[in-house]
Amino acid sequence: MFVQNEDITLPAEDTIVWKYLDLSKFLDLLLCKQLFMSRSDKFEDQYEGTFSEPTFEELKKISGDNPEFLDKYKQHRKNVVISSWHINEYESYAMWQIFTKNNEGLAIQSTIGRLQQALGPENRYEQHIGEVKYIDYKKEKIPFDNNFFPFLFKRKSFQYEREVRIVSDLSPHHVNINEGVKANVDINRLIEKVYIHPKSENWYKNLVFQLMEQLGFPFEIEKSDLESDILI
Repeated sequence: MFVQNEDITLPAEDTIVWKYLDLSKFLDLLLCKQLFMSRSDKFEDQYEGTFSEPTFEELKKISGDNPEFLDKYKQHRKNVVISSWHINEYESYAMWQIFTKNNEGLAIQSTIGRLQQALGPENRYEQHIGEVKYIDYKKEKIPFDNNFFPFLFKRKSFQYEREVRIVSDLSPHHVNINEGVKANVDINRLIEKVYIHPKSENWYKNLVFQLMEQLGFPFEIEKSDLESDILI
């Protein structure tokens, strides 16, 4: 279930967000009605869930001769799971390139408000939504008075991601997390529109339409704006 965390920066409810994914992951989302959340230390960025240099130095002073103090933070990364979304009023050509392959893939368009509504009370995991802040890890501090803060900061090199995250700390549940977990989600509230890859072949577009019809999902399927005809 979604829980509002007063310490976490949350964009306005009408903020448009996107998730770019391949067809197999999209179908898994629809059929299971569950959102995959990846274990934080499995992300490609090795700094995920870690602290900036100034914060690390401060933590070392606090920990003193107690190495277990720092080990707790390292272990914490294995118990935090994340679903990443991209903030943008429009489609992103860069996101298509990064998250889809072979000119095949889909983009889910939603809003912050829809994400909040979709994370229903039947989910046993507490889920928090927060906007990622991009900082200089050599100069700027990351607060450590909230367990979620390390997962809502990234290096400035990743600013292009414009990321908002659904974050869950599963430490209280004592579950064994491999690559991640699946969390229950209200699909109809989550998805506002579906966009098909702008460079996909006609057979692929037809396949998406047929699957949506056969599965009985009434989502509005949009032609990519990047596929628009030129005017001259």
